[in-house]
Amino acid sequence: MKVMVGVSGGIAAYKAAEVVRALQKHALEVRVTMTDSARQFIQPLTFAALTGHKVITSLWPAPDGESGDSDASIEHIAEAQWADALVVAPATANTLAKFAHGLADDFLTTMYLATTAPVLVAPAMNVNMWEHPATQANLETLRQRGVRVIEPGAGYLACGMVGAGRLADPEYIASAVLNALGRSHDLAGEVVLITAGGTREALDPVRFLGNRSSGKMGYALAEAAQSRGARVILISAPSALYPPAHVELVKVTTADEMRAAVLSRMPEATVIVKSAAVADYRPSIVADQKLKRTGPMTIEFLPTEDILAEVVRQRRPGQLIVGFAAETQNPLENGRAKLLKKGVDAIVVNDVSRVGIGFDSDQNGATFLTATTAIDLPEMSKRKMADRVLDEVVGLRRPQSLLVELSVAELSGEALPSKSQTASSDQGSEFVVKAAASSRRQIIIE
Repeated sequence: MKVMVGVSGGIAAYKAAEVVRALQKHALEVRVTMTDSARQFIQPLTFAALTGHKVITSLWPAPDGESGDSDASIEHIAEAQWADALVVAPATANTLAKFAHGLADDFLTTMYLATTAPVLVAPAMNVNMWEHPATQANLETLRQRGVRVIEPGAGYLACGMVGAGRLADPEYIASAVLNALGRSHDLAGEVVLITAGGTREALDPVRFLGNRSSGKMGYALAEAAQSRGARVILISAPSALYPPAHVELVKVTTADEMRAAVLSRMPEATVIVKSAAVADYRPSIVADQKLKRTGPMTIEFLPTEDILAEVVRQRRPGQLIVGFAAETQNPLENGRAKLLKKGVDAIVVNDVSRVGIGFDSDQNGATFLTATTAIDLPEMSKRKMADRVLDEVVGLRRPQSLLVELSVAELSGEALPSKSQTASSDQGSEFVVKAAASSRRQIIIE
């Protein structure tokens, strides 16, 4: 998702760079606009380097021969349509007043009037300015119009005074933006290992056997998991894609390399998403030199190791295993058969024979199968599909299921209170739910 960061002129402007980084950690695409006053405290080059985008500093084109925003006269409309959210950090008293009164004399204030996306402001100023009735009245006006105000912190201020007016913590600002975008941190604290792409099995030093997997589904899952608060390890077979920001990338080529990487990193992972298209067979002999065309050729193949089966054999109590199944016929029947054969808790099955979805496509459609349910995931972008899959995975981890699988000692480290120790059965239930919610489980998805 896309966020425009507005930087207005205050000593806290330098902290806007940390806000940009905090947003990027959650896989958000960030662009920056600055007021003239903000440029007195920090240079646009800083934000251009962090975001990879030009920084918009003016409503007007630059004079001939000078660098600048050549199309800025209409860019406020384009950027207003581009952004999924606008966050102003720091928001000075002057900028808040302009927003409240509908003044539009620079790019930031003009974009504010032009956008229909959620708007958040993170004020930062002198304590007396913050407490002034005019500032508080402007904030109330903005709140009534739906603007989200990220309250400043209190403490020692740059002016030497002590009180409210410090810019909120960058991570807190990023969390507020995620909430405004409807994004949750339900995977916070998890370490998610994801495999992606199609493995390659060598025939000779030149040729290999591969498949049509582009890695798009796996990379989308990595981005989605990272944006939901997880630390992500992406084990990728060859792919032309760039890994999402702040994701650890481990490159592999063959099925055997994939197996070794997964098993070596599995102990540190709490979630394993194995969405790679791993070869089922490999040549029994790999030629040392390039094979020449001499006529018909017979090649013997040997089965590769079943990585998912090996992971299932090594599962620990409390682990949740979900598989992916790419089918070309009878997808539901074959998917449910794999569900039972592999011993997994759920299968995401998709029909890759359908035009426009599956391998090497930006779209996907699937069914999330469990032993008792079949949840339709209609055609959508793979990025949206990734979040829908993770929604269902999180749903499988509700405390009720944990209570069935885990002992009281595993949940809380001590015996649950007896009825005599609780005011009511509801309080006892609340204790169990909180204990279950705090436990960590390993999720494995292939």
